[in-house]
Amino acid sequence: MTTVRRDFFAEQGLEPLGAEGYRREARARAFPYLQALSQRVLIYDGAMGTEIFKYNLGDADYGGPQYNGCPEVLNRTRPDVIEAIHQSYLEAGADVLETNTFGCLPHVLVEYGLEAEAYDLAFAGARIARKAADAQARQDGQPRFVAGALGPGTKLISLGQIGWKELFASYQIAAQGLVEGGVDLILLETCQDILQVRCAVLAVREAMRAAGREVPLQVQVTLEATGTMLVGTDDA
Repeated sequence: MTTVRRDFFAEQGLEPLGAEGYRREARARAFPYLQALSQRVLIYDGAMGTEIFKYNLGDADYGGPQYNGCPEVLNRTRPDVIEAIHQSYLEAGADVLETNTFGCLPHVLVEYGLEAEAYDLAFAGARIARKAADAQARQDGQPRFVAGALGPGTKLISLGQIGWKELFASYQIAAQGLVEGGVDLILLETCQDILQVRCAVLAVREAMRAAGREVPLQVQVTLEATGTMLVGTDDA
């Protein structure tokens, strides 16, 4: 495992992870997103779901009534809508676009019978956001970034609702689609289970290795008013 990891870093022209951990300055120089983040505050976009609702999309837009309510399928059926939403956030001043892939995980998409399309929908989501970000950057000369967003899913591993292998495979597939689709970073967002975070982080790292491309990995957790995550992990 260590040999593969070190070879992977070497292939990317990066220092391997040693006992001292990442060297902040060296890592920042390796990735444009981290370079920008070290120099200024970066503004992220806003919600995707509420913006989609404003379009009053129907069954035909989703590709059939069985898919209605699945935002990720719109990456395939209505990429123009998703791109328009990205563009509206860029015009409002966003530096970072989050892909329309919050639930783009096989164990989530199975509810719509779309589990086999997780990679393709994640890849498409990355390409749509990439297109919008690059177009805006060319227009005003200011770099824009794409965060490949993946949510906590619909099953908590700490509660025994899903096993490690299934969760790992689910995040790996989605993350590989995002990385190969051209995102600047992976964002694990709204996480509510620290074991899920661990599994997802390892899966994303494996996805990067499989894709032959590394990007920064950012994790966001949700704490209740009690100061703990949903399954009881405290903020210490």
